[in-house]
Amino acid sequence: MAQLWGGRFTKQTDKLAYAFNASISFDQRLLPQDIAGSSAHVKMLAKQGILTSDERDAILRGLKSILEDTESGKLEITGQYEDVHSFVEANLIERVGDAGKKLHTGRSRNDQVALDMKLYVRDEIGAIDEELKELLQVLLKQMEINIDTFMPGFTHLQKAQPTTLAHHLGAYFEMFRRDRSRLSDIRRRLNLCPLGSGALAGTTYPLDRTYTAELLGFDGPTRNSMDSVSDRDYVIELLSALSVIMMHLSRFAEEVILWNSNEYRFVEIDDGYSTGSSIMPQKKNPDIAELVRGKTGRVYGALVSMLTTMKGIPLAYDKDMQEDKELPFDAIDTVKGCVRLFSGMLNTMHFNKPRMEESAKRGFTNATDAADYLVNHGIPFRDAHGIVGRLVLYGIEQGKALDDLTLEEFQQFSPAFQKDIYEAISLTTCVEKRNTIGAPGHQAMEKEIAEAKEYLKKTVS
Repeated sequence: MAQLWGGRFTKQTDKLAYAFNASISFDQRLLPQDIAGSSAHVKMLAKQGILTSDERDAILRGLKSILEDTESGKLEITGQYEDVHSFVEANLIERVGDAGKKLHTGRSRNDQVALDMKLYVRDEIGAIDEELKELLQVLLKQMEINIDTFMPGFTHLQKAQPTTLAHHLGAYFEMFRRDRSRLSDIRRRLNLCPLGSGALAGTTYPLDRTYTAELLGFDGPTRNSMDSVSDRDYVIELLSALSVIMMHLSRFAEEVILWNSNEYRFVEIDDGYSTGSSIMPQKKNPDIAELVRGKTGRVYGALVSMLTTMKGIPLAYDKDMQEDKELPFDAIDTVKGCVRLFSGMLNTMHFNKPRMEESAKRGFTNATDAADYLVNHGIPFRDAHGIVGRLVLYGIEQGKALDDLTLEEFQQFSPAFQKDIYEAISLTTCVEKRNTIGAPGHQAMEKEIAEAKEYLKKTVS
C-alpha cells in the first residue's frame, strides 16, 4: 500500500479501512491535471531557488513519462496506491530517484487535490460547452427549415394560440444559450489557483503563487489559504448548472415523447434513436428521449448529495470532501452523453408538418384573434371575449373549427363579423401579425435566426 504519510504510525491501516479511505479507483481520472499541477509547481520551485535546474528537469521528464506510459497502457494504475497523488509520486521517485522526493516541497495534498479538481472542472466546462454549441447548431438548422411550419402553441398542455415550429424550438435555443452563460460564469469564478495554500495556513517556503497561477492559466492565486483548500462552491455551482441543463433537456424530451405518440403524431424519431418491443412488433419506442428524462434525477441527486456533504463541514479540509469527485464525474459524463444524443436525435427527427398545421386549425387556437377582430370593430375586449367563448362552445357542439363556420353562424353571435373574418383568423394571418421582438411572425423569426447565427459565429471557434 503506497502511502505518503507513514512516519507517525506504528502499524498498518486495517485493510477494510484502507479500502474505504482510498480514492484511486475514481480519482485516477485526475491524472492529467495532477501532472500539470505538479509540473507547474516544480517550475515555480526552481524559479524560487528551492530546487536546482537539474532537479527540475529530471522531475519534469519523469512526470511526462508517467503520463505518456499511463496513456499508452505501459504503466497501470492499480489499487496498491491510495490515490492518484501517491501513484504519481511513487512512480516518480522510482524513475528519477531522490529528486522525486522533493516534488511535494511546499505543498499539501489539500491544496493539490483542490487544484486538480479545479483544473478538471475547468476542462470539463469547456467540453460541455462544446456539446451545447453543437446542440444549438442543430436547433438553429431546424428553426431555419421550419420558420413557416405552423403548429399549436400550448398552455396547461391545452392548445392555446397558433405558432410555428421555429418559434417553439427557439424557446429551447434560449434555454441552452443561458446554460452556456451559466457555465461561463462558473469558469470565471473558479479561475483562481489554490496551489501554494498548503494544508490550510500556507507555507514558510518563498513560493511565487502568482507565477504558478500564470503557468496554469489562472487569473491569479486564491486569496485565503483556508478557503482555498475547503472551497467546493465551484463543484456545487457546476452541478447546479448541469441540473438546469438536464431540466431543459428533460422538458424537451417530454415534448418529443408526447409528439411521437399516436395521439399527436407530430414527429417520427429516426430508427437510430428508437427501439422496439420484445413482444409487440408494432412498437417504436422513444427510449433515448425517455432515458434523457430519467437521467435528470441522477444529476439532481449529485447536486443534493454535494450540498448535503458540504453543509456541516468545519474549516478547513475534512475527508468528507473526498465525496466531491465520484458524483460530479458521473454527472458530467451523463450530461455530455445526453446532450450529444439529443443533438443526434433532433438532427434526424422527421416533423409531420401537415399534421401539426391541422392540429393548430382544429384546436380553436385562433380564438384570441377572433376576439381581437371584434375589438377592432368597436366591441370592448371583455364583451368580445364572451362572444368568442360562446362561439367556441358552439363549434365544439357542432364539431366544427372556427374556420369551418359559415358567416351566418358567426353573425348569430355578433353582427360585427363580416366576410373578412376568415382572413383574420387564418393561421397565416394569426402568426404573421405577430412580429414584435420574440414573436413567431416570419419577419420576427428571421431577425431572431439572424441574431442566433451571429451569436454562434462569435462563440464557435
